[in-house]
Amino acid sequence: MLDHLKKYCIIGAGPSGLTVAKNFRQRGIPFDCFEREDDVGGNWYYGRASSCVARSTHMISSKPLTEFVDFPMPDDYPHFPSQGQAWEYLNSYARRFDLYAAITFNTSVERVEPDGEAWRVRLSGGEMRNYTGVVIANGHNWDPNLPEFPGKFDGLSLHSRDYKTPDVLIGKRVLVVGAGNSGCDIAVESAQHAARTCHSVRRGYHYLPKFLFGKPIDQCGERLHRWRWPLWLRRLVTRRIVKMSVGLPEDYGLPAPDHRLYETHPIVNSQMLYYVGHGRISVKPNIELLLADRVRFVDGSEEPFDVIIYATGYRITIPFIDRRELNWREDRPQLYLNVFHPRHDRLFVAGLIQPDSGQWGLVDYQAQLIANYIQAIDRDTPRGRAFRREKSLHGMDLAGGIHYVPSPRHRLEVEHFSYRRRLQKLIAQLA
Repeated sequence: MLDHLKKYCIIGAGPSGLTVAKNFRQRGIPFDCFEREDDVGGNWYYGRASSCVARSTHMISSKPLTEFVDFPMPDDYPHFPSQGQAWEYLNSYARRFDLYAAITFNTSVERVEPDGEAWRVRLSGGEMRNYTGVVIANGHNWDPNLPEFPGKFDGLSLHSRDYKTPDVLIGKRVLVVGAGNSGCDIAVESAQHAARTCHSVRRGYHYLPKFLFGKPIDQCGERLHRWRWPLWLRRLVTRRIVKMSVGLPEDYGLPAPDHRLYETHPIVNSQMLYYVGHGRISVKPNIELLLADRVRFVDGSEEPFDVIIYATGYRITIPFIDRRELNWREDRPQLYLNVFHPRHDRLFVAGLIQPDSGQWGLVDYQAQLIANYIQAIDRDTPRGRAFRREKSLHGMDLAGGIHYVPSPRHRLEVEHFSYRRRLQKLIAQLA
């Protein structure tokens, strides 16, 4: 067994693993990074087993609210970059900060377990190594959550992670299940290629356009946060402006939302209402029964389909470590800030969040805080000891006062603005 007790093991070279590696390198924290694919990018490395994006995928958060803290996206990128541009950006980040030399590609981590004060890591080739600590950055959007409906469907069924190009839709009768952003994007693409498109939704949602007054809507929302408008006023103003500019979902025949704005993860899509309004997307309720070549819905209606695409989210799965080591409860790891283990000082998870805006900058701040904490406990500083006590208590509101709809979709939800400010404050305290 090789001894790497002066190093940390970073698992994954997607956006989260890359920014952890970059921040560790800048602070002189030694590490090895392992990536199962042959290049960086994780979910954004289109066409690889680790990737869930389709060829037509574009970000739903704009450049300033997506990019890493000290590495702006190129000026010639559009407001909402494509999956290809996102991957090129991640490649550029890895090259700019000389991360490739520190990443071992085509190598997965098969097992992580404690070994006294260290962590034993087994690699895919069978090699065993001991590390002083581990940062899990393998992502959480990869293990499909497939609903179980009674009956059987004889046509093509696939999860949204396996949907890549619209050739499977051309001339078909298509049912898209699930009203998240992926479901809406696929329904819109289906409306342009399929013979008929239906969209099954269990409840009403708020639909936000990507642009308001010529600006990305998340940048408009960011301005309200910076002006310190309270939640109730942000809700009121946003809903009224959206109503005046594009109308409400029920104006188009969609079910009215059964919750207040922001209480579910935002659906940001400028085309969904357009295609519903033009009859290219027919809205259906939840499925009741699969009937070979047809589907019966809970309202008693039936429709024939050739293809069902389940855009029903993902299970939180970290397969290489025992759940007990991650303080796993209520179907997810219970971690301080969704990053820090309450007891293990050198076990971290990066990127285990679902923000209501872009993610990469937030994970950059997570990585900075991890690095500062490691240096603080190595030096046994008073602030490091205080942070250790704080993380052991675990309790913290990450929702910014929002009461999210009880749903697996919101297990990792954080309100980005208050979460970012909290990370920045702690980074400064541990500096």
